[in-house]
Amino acid sequence: MQIDLRTVSITPLRQTYDHIAARLGGDKAASRYIEATMDVQANANFHYRPTWDPEHEIFDPSRTKIVMKDWYAFKDPRQFYYGTYTQARARLQETAESDFEFIETRGLAEGYDDAARRTALDFYVPLRHVAWGANMNGASMCAYGYGTAITQPCLYQGMDQLGIAQYLTRLGLALGQQGDLEAGKQAWLEASAWQPLRRYVEDTFVLKDWFELYVAQNVVLDGLLFALAYGEVDRALAAKAGPTVSMLTRFQAEWFVDSSKWVDSVMKIAAAESADNKALLNGWVAHWRARGIEALAPIASLALGDGADAAMARVAALLDARLAKAGLGAA
Repeated sequence: MQIDLRTVSITPLRQTYDHIAARLGGDKAASRYIEATMDVQANANFHYRPTWDPEHEIFDPSRTKIVMKDWYAFKDPRQFYYGTYTQARARLQETAESDFEFIETRGLAEGYDDAARRTALDFYVPLRHVAWGANMNGASMCAYGYGTAITQPCLYQGMDQLGIAQYLTRLGLALGQQGDLEAGKQAWLEASAWQPLRRYVEDTFVLKDWFELYVAQNVVLDGLLFALAYGEVDRALAAKAGPTVSMLTRFQAEWFVDSSKWVDSVMKIAAAESADNKALLNGWVAHWRARGIEALAPIASLALGDGADAAMARVAALLDARLAKAGLGAA
């Protein structure tokens, strides 16, 4: 018996779906991201309005004051759909796991400077609760937002924050003991330095406009906090005691760089849509930027002492520069 193998080229009958072809023009091949994202949002055949919010449909673009002609204009520059998102995060996680393993096998946590250890535990462990709040807010933006192009990455952002909370827990266990996690929770609940930030986080839980929540959480709080925690405080600790904490927080630092590409893109697109959008965004940014600086100043002092004011000024300047590139004015 003889089997002959040969290559046969099969020409597909069509390159993509009708609704994608309507957007791209003609029957052109589309990326997996486009096919998994565009016009996926349900927008018809709703049987009744939700009893908990009878003024809106289940999925309703009027749940925010931001107005867009096409909600799919918010395409993610990272091209994240479930497959690419999980692959990208797996790479970050592999690096983070290697760092934790390196620190454990070399005993770097045991040999870490005691004063720097105390500062790291007092500053980073309570941030677990901020990350948990950001997880809740990401899920809320996904639930009440409109258009898969933006609700999809909002959910990814929330899941990432849950991972960050877990890495902060591991940092606490690597540098301290189980009791340091409980001490961090008590500081979050009762210590005066943490109450302005706790109030900021809890106030975002009751925001009705999901796009304002996007500004308060993803743009302002993350923009200020990550630059402070994984920039200013990390550099100060590294100068005193070496790069151990830098390795324990590498996931957060690299995630923030990646996430900022999408966050800045959303702000730029929304601001360019209309003058009304731009005025609305500038108002929200001004309000939450002032509150964010006020909320973070006490914990900056906790970690940086006399250098806190200068650090907060640099952090605010970084946020302002990002907003300026997006076409928005500083406060």
